[in-house]
Amino acid sequence: MKTLSTDEKYLQQALKLAARGRGRTSPNPMVGALVVKNDTIVGKGFHPAAGKPHAEVYALREAGEMARQATMYVTLEPCNHQGRTPPCTEAIIAAGINRVVIGMEDPNPKVAGSGITRLRGAGIETVSGILEDKCRRLNEAYIKYITTRTPFVTLKIAASMDGRIATHTGHSHWITSEQSRRYVHRLRDETDAILIGIGTLLQDNPRLTTRLPGKKGRNPYRIIVDSHLRTPLHADIFGTDSREKLILATSCTKHDQLKLYRDRTYRILQIPADDLGQLDLKFLMKELAELEIMSLIIEGGSEINGSAVDAGIVDKICFFYAPLLIGGRGSIGMIGGRGIDFIPDAQRIKEVKIRRFGPDLCVEGYLQPAAPLPHD
Repeated sequence: MKTLSTDEKYLQQALKLAARGRGRTSPNPMVGALVVKNDTIVGKGFHPAAGKPHAEVYALREAGEMARQATMYVTLEPCNHQGRTPPCTEAIIAAGINRVVIGMEDPNPKVAGSGITRLRGAGIETVSGILEDKCRRLNEAYIKYITTRTPFVTLKIAASMDGRIATHTGHSHWITSEQSRRYVHRLRDETDAILIGIGTLLQDNPRLTTRLPGKKGRNPYRIIVDSHLRTPLHADIFGTDSREKLILATSCTKHDQLKLYRDRTYRILQIPADDLGQLDLKFLMKELAELEIMSLIIEGGSEINGSAVDAGIVDKICFFYAPLLIGGRGSIGMIGGRGIDFIPDAQRIKEVKIRRFGPDLCVEGYLQPAAPLPHD
């Protein structure tokens, strides 16, 4: 087993601090910072939410005068511009820090190395790229959002071992275990939005809220893809206090129909149709990013799952397999849509991990483009 260097050891602790902001910092990244002097941590902090001070500021406040001639460890390059808060580089310089160890450069064009340049220009020894892979993985949603102006998309599916998400009658409650469902609610708590199609809403009438033990957790935005506005006005998703986080994505342009939903939703997004007459999901992703939605989970049925895969918007999969068989020619598979003609055109999944939740298996991985192989 590799022995961590001193810099790696402290960056590892800063990463754990950063993760305490999971699900709360959007559209900002998660960041953790330590101030270390004479091999002792004298200050620590993490970024708790957009608009609040950055991790470096909390760490410097705690360190006080001990920050002079100390080393700062920070998971992401300190900002060098005025945003919702003042630039962290100036706070670091003013505090008398003489060395800064950075996990990764910030891909935000407003930063993009300028923070490192500013610190070095002030005579501060600055090292970058320590535990970079782990730092990038922590902020995978932020990196996608800030570099493409689209959200990081996770496709979550609960299925039987034979890949079915419902019986031929449409029945699906509950395929997976309580342990799996509890983990899904943790994912909801950590994600900006959940997206479903109209088929799932009509079949399951879900609330799409976060339900964690002790009534903890944060409800994400709920997004319904409903081309022709068939969402029933009595649906459970229109429950108490739901308006501020409910978004309808539709291609409907009829004023009378739209009027019925305006007072019941946070936003109605009018999205053009693609070449198959379905909502253009790539266009929708751009619109959601404009609302500062940085990450979302698709928890839909076979058709919306297939449309998302066909559109190439999925970054990560989270598939739960329960130890049961559904079978039947008319039962519903995991992913519909157009699909592919040849195996080499399939999207590959990399970095596959398998976990257990009670009796269920959870397969997680990241999608990559189809390999450029000749057809058989």
